[in-house]
Amino acid sequence: MSRLVMKFGGTSVGDVERIARVARIVAAERKPGRGLAVVVSAMSGETDRLVGLARASAGETPNGGGLPAKDFNDEYDVIVSTGEQVTTGLLALALRRIGIPARSWQNWQIPFRTDDAHSKARIFEIEESELGASMDAGVVAVIPGFQGVTDDRRITTLGRGGSDTSAVAVAAALKAERCDIYTDVDGVYTTDPRIVPKAQRLEKISYEEMLEMASLGAKVLQTRSVELAFAHRVPVRVLSSFVEPGEPNPGTLVCPEEEIVEKQVVSGVAYSRDEAKVTLLGVEDHPGVAAEIFDALANANINVDMIVQSEARQEGRQNILFTCPEREAARAAETIEAIKGKIGVDEIHIRRDVAKVSVIGIGMRSQVGVAKTMFAALAQKGINIEAIATSEIKISVLIDAAYTELAVRALHTAYGLDAA
Repeated sequence: MSRLVMKFGGTSVGDVERIARVARIVAAERKPGRGLAVVVSAMSGETDRLVGLARASAGETPNGGGLPAKDFNDEYDVIVSTGEQVTTGLLALALRRIGIPARSWQNWQIPFRTDDAHSKARIFEIEESELGASMDAGVVAVIPGFQGVTDDRRITTLGRGGSDTSAVAVAAALKAERCDIYTDVDGVYTTDPRIVPKAQRLEKISYEEMLEMASLGAKVLQTRSVELAFAHRVPVRVLSSFVEPGEPNPGTLVCPEEEIVEKQVVSGVAYSRDEAKVTLLGVEDHPGVAAEIFDALANANINVDMIVQSEARQEGRQNILFTCPEREAARAAETIEAIKGKIGVDEIHIRRDVAKVSVIGIGMRSQVGVAKTMFAALAQKGINIEAIATSEIKISVLIDAAYTELAVRALHTAYGLDAA
């Protein structure tokens, strides 16, 4: 008996008509000897509505206030998890209406165990025996994404976008042949087609490339879901949910690198406008200072990306530049201000009008001149580079945000990714 996991996001189940289309897509995947599990998100906009209700009930205002996190987060999870629960029931009914045996499973019924970090829980076990037996008997299992349950039977949520992670986790637990993620795009593209109309849909992309693209701004898959798929070697296919059964819908397969015969030097160009540059001028230059700075930022749960260190004009001083999400910039500055006496920083500057543009490709491992091509293409367009970060399969640069789209188009062309 083989098993397939299918996942549908919020726009795919946005109303009763779209849920009926999902039911037809699921029905088309039924075949003898295959069990089906379907993971669903809340209907489009529903989670935002529930979040608003929770915050209003807790007394939050635009200026802050409300209950402390320890008194808020567990009940917040109870409230926002109901959106997915509604969708499971609606889809189960839609499947039954067209003659497909189906039942909804709530996470506490499986159970889908997580730690107790409410609103950002992590999965540690899925008990699949009863679920798998029901699927193998021909009943389609409809499961809510984004949530789980603790050992003391409290509901948890995995963080926004957690339904992708739920689906891959279910596929890993069920030892499924594949996890198909249906969304409002028809696959993974070489870059954002809204910026580059010549962007091409990729037939296959490696786990490593998809992980880099997801973490660097591509919104197709949640980063944690790709990490999980990579760790458990779960093939993931990204498909459009707006294609009727029987019509072409090849999508993009996220798979091990060895399954990709022809490896492009660069497979894609990603960008992120949610960036801020924090510059520390005149930091004391002696062992342990960098550790002090980045330990404080880590303890404040601030995600740091690019880091550049250079000598300052004053002897015995250095300048340190790093990037972080724009929404965390003010907190990063406050964190550094709190340890100012220990590190001896003279000035702290924040610049928010920056963007990160990256090129990604497993072919970089064996190809020279990749960086040269990137820097030359940007220079030709008059785009200045403010910081650089590299890994084995990616190069990222920080630039003025005003040049984001120009940079993406220039790099897409420079690496030969434009469609013919």
